[in-house]
Amino acid sequence: MLPNAFIGAKDRPTDEQLAAALGKAKGVWDQVVANLAELDVTGQEWRSYSPKAGWALRLKRKQRTIVWLAPCPGAVHIAFILGDRAVAAARAAKLPALATKALAAASRYPEGTGLRIETKSVRDVTAILKLAKIKLAH
Repeated sequence: MLPNAFIGAKDRPTDEQLAAALGKAKGVWDQVVANLAELDVTGQEWRSYSPKAGWALRLKRKQRTIVWLAPCPGAVHIAFILGDRAVAAARAAKLPALATKALAAASRYPEGTGLRIETKSVRDVTAILKLAKIKLAH
């Protein structure tokens, strides 16, 4: 996986810094945020747990975190934590290959199954949205 683009930054990235770091992948970022807003995932919170980790945007519906977006040089790192019912639904769903591979490689944690996707292409937005819809339904 690519490193976070804002490792060592003390302040959250500005829109200009985000666009410069993401490059062509800014379209992925914008589409994911816009499409999730249509699903009432409108809460946004930038977080950095340490300067060594960099910054990530947490997208929430009310108080529930739906997905994390982390900017990487030229790519977007997407992270979901899925509960058992959501994992079962994702396995039963007809997901694009990107999501199926991410699900197969996902690690199990006490809070759920951690699914990670790194993408540079807007073609992958469909897979990300399908996973978000499954998370929202469960």
